[in-house]
Amino acid sequence: MYPFEGLFSLLVLSLVLETQALNPTHHLTVTDVARLQAVLSQPFTDLKSAYYSVVGLSKLGIFVADETCRFIKSNLDPSSVESLFHAAEASQALSGCEIPVSNDTRDLLLATVSEDSTASQIHQSVSALSSFGLPLASQEVVSALKARISKEDNVLAIILALQTASRLSQQAELGDILEEIEDLAARLDDLGGVYLQFEEGLEATALFVSAAYSLSDHVDIEPPLKEDQVIQLVNSIFSKKSWDSLTEAFSVASAAASLSNNHFHVPVIVSAQGPAAVSHRHPFLRLQVTDVLCQPLSSASVLAESASAVSSKSAVLSQAPFTLRDGVFELNFMASQPASGYYQFSVAIAGDSRFVANHVELKVKVSTRVAINNMDLSVVDKDQSIGPKTTRVEYPTKAKASFMADGHQNFAVTFQLVDETTGVELTPHQTFVRLHNQKTGQEVVFVAEPDSKNLYKFELDTAERKTEFDSISGTYALYLMVGDATLENPILWNVADIVLKFLDEEAPGTIQAKTLYVPKPEIQHLFREPEKKPPTVVSNTFTALVLSPFLLLLILTSCSSFGANISNFTLSPSTILFHIGHAGKTDFYYTVVFQYKQHLASHSETLLAKKVQC
Repeated sequence: MYPFEGLFSLLVLSLVLETQALNPTHHLTVTDVARLQAVLSQPFTDLKSAYYSVVGLSKLGIFVADETCRFIKSNLDPSSVESLFHAAEASQALSGCEIPVSNDTRDLLLATVSEDSTASQIHQSVSALSSFGLPLASQEVVSALKARISKEDNVLAIILALQTASRLSQQAELGDILEEIEDLAARLDDLGGVYLQFEEGLEATALFVSAAYSLSDHVDIEPPLKEDQVIQLVNSIFSKKSWDSLTEAFSVASAAASLSNNHFHVPVIVSAQGPAAVSHRHPFLRLQVTDVLCQPLSSASVLAESASAVSSKSAVLSQAPFTLRDGVFELNFMASQPASGYYQFSVAIAGDSRFVANHVELKVKVSTRVAINNMDLSVVDKDQSIGPKTTRVEYPTKAKASFMADGHQNFAVTFQLVDETTGVELTPHQTFVRLHNQKTGQEVVFVAEPDSKNLYKFELDTAERKTEFDSISGTYALYLMVGDATLENPILWNVADIVLKFLDEEAPGTIQAKTLYVPKPEIQHLFREPEKKPPTVVSNTFTALVLSPFLLLLILTSCSSFGANISNFTLSPSTILFHIGHAGKTDFYYTVVFQYKQHLASHSETLLAKKVQC
């Protein structure tokens, strides 16, 4: 692989979304929606699974066959509130599916709406009554919900209360329950400023979004959610692309439907559409503006507020509107004649006051094609006694004759790189001259640098560069390699053949190809040898001298404590000689006995070690 090929393979996408403010980083693509639909389209196993499938698909705008109504009726249990709830909600999502309700069923549902029932039971009863079109006392439901919230006080119970309140009359006092939206928002966990979610997981987070917007739309009051919070919730809900259960897929579909169609907040998703790069052949910058369900926002209008070069910060356009064509917004950016490189776009999406995250920053790459002009090859004498021999080669042909250079000559290459369309001089990031030995396979790569006039020059002094060639004479193929992230046509050009001759005495006797992948010589570690210890006599003497003041202090203190009479101790030579002799005798006993025992112990260890080795 050439040095620049890996870079080009990685830069398949040329439009990279970057945001100054927080923007959605996750949403449902067309593939994601199809995968979500597949999960919700699983065969029914019972009435509960039918409810999640039918209602979940209806959130995505997909309606199931009429045979589902017969399945619902045949599996309905009129004595179960949960069964009635599932049947009523599923029948509402079907066209022409009516379920008869008896007085006993109505009484059962009404009786369940009480403070003694759980939040889930109240929600199921109220939803069933509403879907069946039966009357209910909304204010009594509000009282029951308040009582249950105070008793249960958990995230799921409050979410069910919000969903229930959205089915009640607008004349009921729903203010206290509406305030629970703000309380729940305060319980959300902020993950790095990008995600917001409940500890209870994805389902609870998605159902909260659905319930909050359902109730807010019902009472026509904007939910107390900031724009950044909405975007963080979007990132959290749609970051997962596979769903473990039918209920999880249902909750994601419900949240997506609410975020795509409500009275207050509609997150905007801006993504690149079309070619991977803007160039002279593909001059249009194409953007797709959708909601979180990947549905086009036809009412939107897109404006490029500014576009400036990343390198120089100079503006190239401002206040340029995009044109809507076949659901895609287009802008002929190349009409502004930008040079190749990267440009920072500031894009605004208008057309609806509900739009959220409608200001985005885009990094746009302008690609071009490079051309090589004035490729001159020459051999120059160092002493200038003979004029240079210059040959011009046109890309992509190869020079017909070979060039020869030895220790008395330099080989030189000069050329220019220009934009193929405009003729403007270019300075790509990667410009190399490669010499490949046709016999040994050895390769030597040099960097070609431009001068102040953007003229690329490369000069090879064979005498100075002989070590890089290992003094291996022979015929070398000269290649020019040009690459850059903004080039559509990276170049690898075999320009000519060069015969390099090094001095014979410096050349190796046997020419062998270098092999990089061979075992290296084993590394022999030499650890520092331990320092030689001083003789025992020296160390003992030093220890005695150091401890003598302390020992003298102990002796004098002990004698005084035990009442020893040292007042008559004289410092006469005989007295001192006596005590020195006594101390020497004690030291002699210590030295002979202790050192002898230590020698025996060391000798025993040596014998034991030899025995173990044997």
